[in-house]
Amino acid sequence: MKERVYISPSKYVQGRNAVQKIGQHLEGIGKTAVVIADETVWDIAGNDVVSYLKEANIRTENVVFNGEASTAEMDRIAGIAKEAEASIVIGVGGGKTLDTAKAVSDEVQAFTVIVPTTASTDAPTSALSVVYSDEGVFESYRFYNKNPDLVLLDSKIIAEAPPRFLASGIADALATYVEVRSVVNNKGNTMAGGQTTLAAQAIAKKCEEVLFDYALLAYESNERKVVTPALEHVIEANTLLSGLGFESGGLGAAHAIHNGFTALEGEIHHLTHGEKVAFGTLVQLTMEEHSQEEIEKYMALYMSLDLPITLEDIKLKDVSREDILKVAETATAEGETIHQAFSVTAEEVADAIVATDQYAKSFKGMLGIEEE
Repeated sequence: MKERVYISPSKYVQGRNAVQKIGQHLEGIGKTAVVIADETVWDIAGNDVVSYLKEANIRTENVVFNGEASTAEMDRIAGIAKEAEASIVIGVGGGKTLDTAKAVSDEVQAFTVIVPTTASTDAPTSALSVVYSDEGVFESYRFYNKNPDLVLLDSKIIAEAPPRFLASGIADALATYVEVRSVVNNKGNTMAGGQTTLAAQAIAKKCEEVLFDYALLAYESNERKVVTPALEHVIEANTLLSGLGFESGGLGAAHAIHNGFTALEGEIHHLTHGEKVAFGTLVQLTMEEHSQEEIEKYMALYMSLDLPITLEDIKLKDVSREDILKVAETATAEGETIHQAFSVTAEEVADAIVATDQYAKSFKGMLGIEEE
């Protein structure tokens, strides 16, 4: 029998104004930190992080992230970190910034601190990065020997972010149990290696329960930029529960299909990670022969959060069969996560994409919603 493997970050902290205590959490860790954030996030939270670090007598080297988690960008910032002799690397922002910070920290063997400014992905807790080309096309997963040392989420900052980001995180997190269940059923491997533990299965299941119970309440709280218990629950589900669930539980078809979409040109690249994963999750449910009622449960929640459920919603209204097959071929490429959950061909995945689009159109029709 395969080994069961479970991994996680060393420390997870979440709460209102939590970033104000970052210096306390890093006491005795080191004297120099590289802080990475994009231009927008520097104004939202990066400058505050630096201010709190200075109060703790931690010197900083401030770096502007260029927006793409590419090998070139990872190497560029790693060079800055080496030059600064940094013992701490802090990523502040969204998924690509955080994935880049993890790569930089791995290069210089530093203490890894992740400070998400949205609850938009489950990337913060993991010991891996998703690497893209400079043009934004998925290339590979990059794995590390350890998870982040500290994941710090300030609920007030997240409440003030656009609700679209929270909805995107909910979509990403809703894929967790769907994919973990399929990996377990297929006796596939997790992202951490080995088989899924009972703990990871339980976490993935709890993640889905929390989202169906609190997602819309949290989204409405985010609309008004207020911190509520529902928002705290969903921040944790999107970040910690989904992060632990996908990494120690496994990824299946939903994320492979997301990766397939990155092979296309056009407006789809303006969608968030979670928005593409939402459609991928529906495709996986279609491939698994779930009932109409089960699939529509997900569609209804997605629609209440303004998430996409049709090809038109993901900017592929007039997509050709050739391009759909291109997505499916990329999703079923050697080493893709779909193989941990299914034994399928690209042709079968392409058919499932078309069928999912038709199911979603029919569902919208029943609700009296006509597509353009």
